[in-house]
Amino acid sequence: MHKSTFLAALMLSLGALTFAFGVGTATAQDVRYDFDKTKDFSKYKTYKWVPIKGADQLDDLTTTKVVSAVDAEFATKGLSKSDSDTADLYIGFQTALGTEKQYTSYNTGWGYGPGWGAGWYGGGGYSSTTYGSTSTIYNGQLDLSVYDSNDKQLIWRGAATKTLDPKAKPEKKEKNIAKAVAKLLKNYPPKSK
Repeated sequence: MHKSTFLAALMLSLGALTFAFGVGTATAQDVRYDFDKTKDFSKYKTYKWVPIKGADQLDDLTTTKVVSAVDAEFATKGLSKSDSDTADLYIGFQTALGTEKQYTSYNTGWGYGPGWGAGWYGGGGYSSTTYGSTSTIYNGQLDLSVYDSNDKQLIWRGAATKTLDPKAKPEKKEKNIAKAVAKLLKNYPPKSK
């Protein structure tokens, strides 16, 4: 086997491995947030849920799980839920669902087969087989928006993105939602300087 053929085969195998591992890291949960640095978050004590116009709506069961998880996290931060329009904060959420394709491949490695070339031992040579498969990955994003009720301005927004398991049992879905919300609200309220 020529050195250049060997290097090309090795680079192809390494490229397939890098691609497979690179796609695998996309399954981790990603959380991002931003806030208005001019606001004093310590003055906010109550909040009211409000719908976000034009937002994609979840089914009632999932909506209840998201609202319960946010309520539980806000309670640990000293915020009280209210149905009054005079609440300090208005909060709402929206979601986005998407899919992407993942390609996974592996190589059977090195072997001997036809094509090695003429020589003392005749026609043996290098052969290798690459197998691959594709799968669909479901991604979900939860976007939570927090508004100052007095001036109706957005003061905090966070988004959590995670790979979803469409076959997850209800208990697993609830646990995943609670984990996502806890991670999303980890930095709420923002630390004052």
